[in-house]
Formats: sequence, structure tokens, C-alpha cells
Amino acid sequence: MTEHPTGTREEWLAARLELLEAEKELTRRGDELARQRQQLPWVKVDKDYRFETDEGSASFADLFGGRSQLLMYHFMFGPDYAAGCPVCSTIADGFNGFVTHLEHHDVAMWAVSQAPIAAIQAYKRRMGWAFPWASSFESDFNFDFDVSVTEEQQREGEVEYNYRPVNTKPILEAPSEGLTEIAAMTGTDAATYTREAPGMSAFALEDGVLYHTYSAYARGLDTLWGMYQWLDRAPKGRNETGIWFRRRDEY
Repeated sequence: MTEHPTGTREEWLAARLELLEAEKELTRRGDELARQRQQLPWVKVDKDYRFETDEGSASFADLFGGRSQLLMYHFMFGPDYAAGCPVCSTIADGFNGFVTHLEHHDVAMWAVSQAPIAAIQAYKRRMGWAFPWASSFESDFNFDFDVSVTEEQQREGEVEYNYRPVNTKPILEAPSEGLTEIAAMTGTDAATYTREAPGMSAFALEDGVLYHTYSAYARGLDTLWGMYQWLDRAPKGRNETGIWFRRRDEY
């Protein structure tokens, strides 16, 4: 017998209509936040970043592919990883299919990681993904956009992530069981794993000038994690007691 509250169809409908009003308010608030994002001032990107792609070396502007907008997922795949982050992999499963739609709406979308391009290509083949994925190996790019830190920075005890200082000592001294488990799935320890971090960034290209327009990190990526958007509507929600998910070829 379920311990969850039960009721009649009429009781359910009354509760559902009340919830619907709250959902509509959240939708309206989301629309307003989207407008606020679009009103952020653009910041000119002055540094000449280079990336390695399937077609060879590319400039930042090359990633736009003739489009005026670029969305980028900062995929956790460090130079010392044996495989891409399993968390980022579940997010990438979600956006792999809709990149084509974005590309036909004046928006390029790329994943970018610090891993060398050969490692990226091998992992991409393993996962069966089609989205563009570039390497920023030996570039300042990941560090400038706060998704990578050096071992020295990590050992200093404080780095910046999600627009605030983050204490790295707990990770180095006593990493959680869940963090250790995820790190092992990338073939690394917790310290090596957390020298990379997830994020997304948006850029614009106008009259040959490249601008940074937006970035989000940590739980700011929640709405990009398609799996959780479905689970939030399942009867038991996310229902998590630990690291339950795997790469889709590991279940």
C-alpha cells in the first residue's frame, strides 16, 4: 500500500489547478530572466584563442561557422582524464540531437575541453555523438573562463568558480565518497578530476568583433540537463541516494 497521499479525481484536479498557477508564474519568471540575460552588456574578447578541431586548428571566430551566435558547453575532460566526465556525458546525451536545429537558427554549438583532440575524438566515437567538439589543450581559454585550474592554484586553497571563491582544501583533504566515485569513472582521483569544472558560455560575432555575452556554472546548468527535467515530473522526482547514473554504454 502506498504511503503517498491519495484522493479522488476531483481532489487531484483541484490540487493540479493550484499547481498550474505556480507553474505559470515560474514560466513567466523564466521569460523575464531570459530577457535579462539578453540585456547583459557584451564584453569584447581580445585574446586570440586557438582550438583544435576535427578539421585542424581553428580560431575562435571559425567556431561560429558563418553564424552570428555561439553556444558552448564546457565539458569536463581534462588532459589527465582517461574518459570524459560521466555527469557531462549525460548532459551531452541531451543536447547531441538538437545541435542541428540550432545551426539552422543562426546559432553554432560546440563542446570544448582541455583534453587533446585525439582523446576527444576517441571518446566521441565511443559515445556515438555528432556535435562539434574542440580541444583547448595548452590554451588559456578554460582558465580564463573559470572552468579549469592548475594544480598549483588548487593547492593554494581557493579558486574562483560560479562568480565566487571556492575552498579547495576539503576536496584535497577529505573528498566525499560520491566525488571519489565520479572521479574514478574518469580514471582519476578527486583532486585531478576537480581541476576541471562544468559550465556553458554564449558568444556573439558582429562586424568581425567577438563578444562574450553570458556564462553559467554549477546549478545554473540544471535546466540544460534534460534527464533531470523529465525526472522532476516523474512520480518520485529525482529520488537520489547516491550516484545512480552511468554513461549510457555502461548500464
